[in-house]
Amino acid sequence: MHIETARLRLVPFTQEQLPVITRQNYRNGPEISNHLKALEQDPSLLFWGSWLIIRQADDVIIGDAGFKGKPNPHGAVEIGYGLLEQYWHNGYATEAVAGLIQWAQQTTSVLKVVAKTEATDQGSIRVLNKVNMERVRETDGMIYWEIQTT
Repeated sequence: MHIETARLRLVPFTQEQLPVITRQNYRNGPEISNHLKALEQDPSLLFWGSWLIIRQADDVIIGDAGFKGKPNPHGAVEIGYGLLEQYWHNGYATEAVAGLIQWAQQTTSVLKVVAKTEATDQGSIRVLNKVNMERVRETDGMIYWEIQTT
């Protein structure tokens, strides 16, 4: 199971991708390893954690994105994402986030996707605006976003 967009392939991260990550020397923070540990304890987290963002043109991992756990009892799931800096400003984050939101909209358990970003993070603000997420509040330098999936 994977998600394909115009230029990207998003693949749920599992132990099977470790050789590719090692070969490409992919390092983009602790989310990937944290997801693997959580997945070992609860295999049902497979689609609710980290997904690798792979550029289709050359099969290079350019970042990771995904959800911060399963939908809560209210049907909300939080999305997060991060690209390696050399791939910023190409629309890849927007494309990946839009793909994940579209996938979430097709599941019966997700009623809304939420996100949060620092008020000074102009790149993330642009991404969330472009995928039509709505600002719902701002507190302590953070902006909170959501988009309904129904």
